[in-house]
Amino acid sequence: MDTYQSHEEYMKQAMRQSDVDMVNSPPHYTSGDIECIDAIRAALGPEGFKAFCRGNAIKYNWRSSLKNGVEDIAKARWYMDKLIETEDEFL
Repeated sequence: MDTYQSHEEYMKQAMRQSDVDMVNSPPHYTSGDIECIDAIRAALGPEGFKAFCRGNAIKYNWRSSLKNGVEDIAKARWYMDKLIETEDEFL
């Protein structure tokens, strides 16, 4: 039996689970000991991470009417909240 599962198959399976939160804790970013967002933040540093959050907020707002609607708007808000948290830490 092939144990390889494509990303698309994994996401379809994950979305079928009723307790999956695709905005705050998508399963494809939370496997392992560290969340992907924490690794990105550590790699980029405060200024790089703030730029990353701004860019992702723009991206999700931009595509919201073409792809995932309200879910993408919620993801944009999530990134703006991360930006605010990061700004507050360095005031």
